[in-house]
Amino acid sequence: MSDQKLFGNLFLSVGAMKAGTTWLFNVLNRHPELHFTPEKEIHYFYHRYVDTGILSEQRRLEQARTRYLERFDPAQANIDRIRMNLHWVATYLDRPVDDFWYRNLFTLRRNETYGCDFSNLHALLPAEAWPRISANCDRLRVLYILRHPVKRLWSHVKFHLQVTNQLEALKKWGPGEIERFARQHFIWENAEYGRALRRMKAGLGAEELKVIFYEDLHADQRGMLASIEDFLGIRHVDYPTQILARRVNKSASHPMPDFFPALFAQDVARISAEVEAEGLVLPEAWTA
Repeated sequence: MSDQKLFGNLFLSVGAMKAGTTWLFNVLNRHPELHFTPEKEIHYFYHRYVDTGILSEQRRLEQARTRYLERFDPAQANIDRIRMNLHWVATYLDRPVDDFWYRNLFTLRRNETYGCDFSNLHALLPAEAWPRISANCDRLRVLYILRHPVKRLWSHVKFHLQVTNQLEALKKWGPGEIERFARQHFIWENAEYGRALRRMKAGLGAEELKVIFYEDLHADQRGMLASIEDFLGIRHVDYPTQILARRVNKSASHPMPDFFPALFAQDVARISAEVEAEGLVLPEAWTA
């Protein structure tokens, strides 16, 4: 009988939202030691420890219909790929949604070292969730990417308006409307890097958490990817240049208003100080 714990080796990316996690997912998805399910962001731990509505039956049915039950041309499709996709969808729609449900989403994993789950909502988990997750893992590794607070926040605002078909509002809104929108909990909480770091550090061992900066990641892509591979204890891969250069999940092209940074200047100073208080050295771009 295997002594493996329920989740085995688990690699979680925890955000921050609009800080390059989708780019990293697309790159690391090519690593032979990393197994990703068809869903980049499963959100199970947020469901378990924060809000069960995120994985309600209706939400999962909507996801299955719009994202996973893709149309395919029988003359062109690979039958094994379609069969595996349908198998995974059946598991995703299973019940109850519990730790065994989550474990079963990775049953197509073969010899890969880690199962991987890149959900930005992980950064919002309470501190007490982390030791419980870790206890179910043979090895847990958690990666948190931070981006300049103002640039990340503007990108997040644009992206949310874009996906909800409200982007035209930016042409009409003034400082008050934009600030009220950005300070809504579901957006603003992603900006509170210090809070997230304190929660994770309170619940994770030092060897389980790695924090990097978006600016450093894209200044030295290969070097930072190698540091992530070292953190995971997996071999280095020579990723194709065209994959590294590809931009994914871009927010709409809309210039940041000149007044935007001033709206959040005091918050950014506080958040930056909180990040430094956790022993991190801010990139020059944050202080320029």
